[in-house]
Amino acid sequence: MTARPVIEVVAALATRADGRTLLVRKRGTVLFMNPGGKPEAGESHVEALVRELAEELGLVVDPARLEPLGTIRTVAANEAGHDLVAHCFALRLDDPAHRVAAEIEEALWVDPHSPDVALAPLAAEHLLPLLAGR
Repeated sequence: MTARPVIEVVAALATRADGRTLLVRKRGTVLFMNPGGKPEAGESHVEALVRELAEELGLVVDPARLEPLGTIRTVAANEAGHDLVAHCFALRLDDPAHRVAAEIEEALWVDPHSPDVALAPLAAEHLLPLLAGR
């Protein structure tokens, strides 16, 4: 059996005071996912996530506020035949204002217990269920 190609990313399980979580949808796709992206050469996972949140959503995040959740391997949402290895972090946003930029077409705050949008596997099977236990 041949191993599936792997895409490495960082992802945020971002929540606000009312318990809603922030999801994004990339341009040209239909599934909503946790914000984040691919690390650049030489970046730590934290550095990559801070950069991605700034580039895609205009969020300025103190790295000390990122709480490691672990690394999750699952099926990639938008790259057929690939697996995703996601280094995940929880983030509480006191000021949840954001703007959509870069390849992000839509961002919205959803109820993690009934998101009412089509979800990527990382969000649906791994990260949103974590909020049920919090």
